[in-house]
Amino acid sequence: MMKSWGFWTGWLGIMMAVCGFFFDPQLGSVAIMLGLVTFIFPKKILASSALVLGVVVLLLQHI
Repeated sequence: MMKSWGFWTGWLGIMMAVCGFFFDPQLGSVAIMLGLVTFIFPKKILASSALVLGVVVLLLQHI
């Protein structure tokens, strides 16, 4: 059960980051928070992907 929580929070973070590219850049902060939560679970690749994409979305907002 716990592994599936990490899976879904990681993918939700990635989806929020992708939506942040197209709609509201503030969704990047949600992606960062979900990426940090996902680091608790064994899905480290999903966690780091959500975290990096969220940071990219927030940085692109200021360019």
